[in-house]
Amino acid sequence: MLLTNTEEIPGKKITAFYGVVSGSTVRAKHVGKDLMAGIKNIFGGELKGYTDLLQETRDEAINRMKSQAEQMGANAIVNVRFSTSSVAAGAAEIYVYGTAVTVE
Repeated sequence: MLLTNTEEIPGKKITAFYGVVSGSTVRAKHVGKDLMAGIKNIFGGELKGYTDLLQETRDEAINRMKSQAEQMGANAIVNVRFSTSSVAAGAAEIYVYGTAVTVE
């Protein structure tokens, strides 16, 4: 499955459009990681627990979007976009969407 944030894929021709596909997930770290992030926030630096949380969340949302596109018969998704929101303390939602297409 090809993914791109552009409207076209260089060297490929879009032969069919299937419509918008999306994937989302909400993830939270356990309270111990949240406590350690709070301490790290005082001294500065990367909040590794949250970085990992968001990467895992993005991967899951992308996989769900790709699965939806595959069920439609697509082999690519163009114009991919991400949206992130906080739904609760220590929990984040990632929403990803794009247009499912067939390319040759």
